[in-house]
Amino acid sequence: MNFHDDMDHSHDPRTNVDTGRVKDIIRKLIIAIGEDTERDGLKNTPDRVSRMYVELLSGYTANPVQIINGALFDINYDEMVLVRDIEFYSLCEHHMLPFIGRAHIAYIPAGKVIGLSKIPRIVDVYARRLQIQERMTRQIADFLQDTLKPQGVAVVVEAMHLCSMMRGVKKHDARMTTSAMHGGFRTNLATRQEFLDNISRGSKPLQL
Repeated sequence: MNFHDDMDHSHDPRTNVDTGRVKDIIRKLIIAIGEDTERDGLKNTPDRVSRMYVELLSGYTANPVQIINGALFDINYDEMVLVRDIEFYSLCEHHMLPFIGRAHIAYIPAGKVIGLSKIPRIVDVYARRLQIQERMTRQIADFLQDTLKPQGVAVVVEAMHLCSMMRGVKKHDARMTTSAMHGGFRTNLATRQEFLDNISRGSKPLQL
C-alpha cells in the first residue's frame, strides 16, 4: 500500500499543515525511538504536536500585505522610526528545533509610515516557518523596503539556537546576530551608527 494512502488527511484551514498526516508520523516516530504510544504521557502527544505545528508554522499562509492593509499612512516625517525588542520564536530548518530571540527594526519614511502594531506581526509572518536566521532577517527588511519605499530600512535579529545549545557544540550562552540594511542605513555610516547605538542602549541580555 502507498505510504500516503493509509493516513487521515485533515488540513487545518489556518495553515497548510496536514494534521492527520503529522499525527500519523509522530506516532511512528514515538515507536521508532522505542517508546509506547499507549502510555498515559504519550497517548495524546501526536494530536498535541499536530496542533502545535499549526501555530508554529502559520507564517506559510499568512499574507503580510493583508496584515498591513489599511495601516499605511501618508505623513510628512523623515526621521528614524525604530521598534526594538520584538520577541519572536521560530524553528530552525536544519533540525526543527526552536531559535528564540528579538528583532530590532528601523526605517526612515519617505511619505508613508506603518501602524506600530503591524511591525511585530510582520516579524511573526516570517518567523513562523521553517527558517534560518539569515534568511528571515533579509525577508523582513526586503518586505518593508518594497512595501513602504522608505529612504532606508534596517533590521537586526539576535537569537539563541537550541540546536547549538542542546546538541553538537553545546554552547549554552552562544547567540547569533544578523542584520540587513537598505538605503540610507547601508550608505550612510552616521545613520547606521545611530540605529545601532539606539538598539544597544539599555538592551537587556538575551535569555531563554
